Amino acid sequence: MRPWDVGWATCSACMGAAHPEYGRCLAHLTPDEIDAVLTATPPGTAGRVRGRPAPAIDLRGVRVPARLLEHVLGATGGRLGRARFDHAVFDGDARFGATVFEGDASFDHACFHGLASFYDAHFATNVSFRAAHFAGHLSFSEADVNGYAVFDGASVGGDAVFDAAGFGKDASFHGSVFFGPASFDGARFAGNAGFRTARFRRVVSFRRTVFERHVSFAAACFSAAAYLAPSTVGGGLSLAGADASAGLALSAAGCTVDLRRLRVAGGPLTVRLREAQADLEGATLVGAATLVGKGPVRLLSLREVAAGTGLALSGVDLSGCSFTGLRHPELLRLSGCVFAAPPRGVRLALTWPPLRWWRRRNVLADERAWRGWPEAEGDGPPTATQLEALYSRLRAGVDDRHTATDFAFGAMEMRRLARTGPGRWLLCAYWLISGYGLRLGRAAGWVALAVLITAAGMLWSAAGTMAHRPLPVVQQTH
Repeated sequence: MRPWDVGWATCSACMGAAHPEYGRCLAHLTPDEIDAVLTATPPGTAGRVRGRPAPAIDLRGVRVPARLLEHVLGATGGRLGRARFDHAVFDGDARFGATVFEGDASFDHACFHGLASFYDAHFATNVSFRAAHFAGHLSFSEADVNGYAVFDGASVGGDAVFDAAGFGKDASFHGSVFFGPASFDGARFAGNAGFRTARFRRVVSFRRTVFERHVSFAAACFSAAAYLAPSTVGGGLSLAGADASAGLALSAAGCTVDLRRLRVAGGPLTVRLREAQADLEGATLVGAATLVGKGPVRLLSLREVAAGTGLALSGVDLSGCSFTGLRHPELLRLSGCVFAAPPRGVRLALTWPPLRWWRRRNVLADERAWRGWPEAEGDGPPTATQLEALYSRLRAGVDDRHTATDFAFGAMEMRRLARTGPGRWLLCAYWLISGYGLRLGRAAGWVALAVLITAAGMLWSAAGTMAHRPLPVVQQTH
């Protein structure tokens, strides 16, 4: 940095923020001068230590050795007012354990060469680590932030531990890079949590983490295994556009889960939802993928999903799910799922047949959209030919015989409606007589009708023969 690049009066010996009385930064003051500065520093935001205000600290741009930090924290009793460490360089370990920051604390662009420990630290208001660099380990375990926390663009070379940390308002880690293992187990986010475009080079864990509002991992990159389970999400969870190279385990309850354009390669995807709804549109799942629902769990879309080794859905409501563009539908495994149904009642129309009522069967939401049935969901419905292929290829993965039969019926129905010419009339006859060989009751009804008509005809013929036969003449004898 150059003197005109910074926003503070620089020290006569370095680029650090100079105290106006001495013209030098704290690193170039004597211990007695440091004590005098700390005593004379105007109060920060609020609070008192042993009857005096907590002092404000300005170490912007200062190269901070471990002994200087220990001196400052010892002289203040571990309670700081407004604390400015922007562009500071910590040569050794920086230990802020149990420190109380009564004013805003900023560590923007700070560099930590050793351990950075904020274990059990308390931030009464806001804290910022924007673009901070941690060459070693970062410990934020059991730290408490009442205000906003910003870690945007920060990088951590070693372990990053945020276990049992508490964030009272929004916390953002947008664009942060974690080169070592990262753990947020047991952390609590009272506001929104943002990890958009964050990169996790090693394993990351969010076990027992509580997100009271929304959490976003949009466009995040997980190079190793990622565990977002079991966690609690109060608002919504977004993994839209995220990339997981070594598998992803996710569980959430009572929220919306956005998995659109998610890419999982080189490992399995395991999603467990309870009373939630999810969207998988455009996802690419190279490894095995499983989505298990408990309670009312709705899946909104499987459009353009590419599941290379198969996707298993269990206990999921698919009544509003679009399958258009799903790649490899035959690899989809469906167990205990709920599908849409035709409308109830009798329909009168000017087309053939003029009177129509629908038998109860399982149908895809895409067919509802294609037919224009009431309460149909989805946009851009497929063609009848596409629906025929969907029904034919999906039925292989259905574990319920009744649903598989309905899908076979749906495939034939779409084939009939897509055909023209004599072929369509043959299929219409096939549908009318036996429901494509899948409605045995209809065929039995036609047989019973034929038997009834035949029997009636025979009775009518017999009655006519008896009516035209001459009566025998009886001769009377006297």
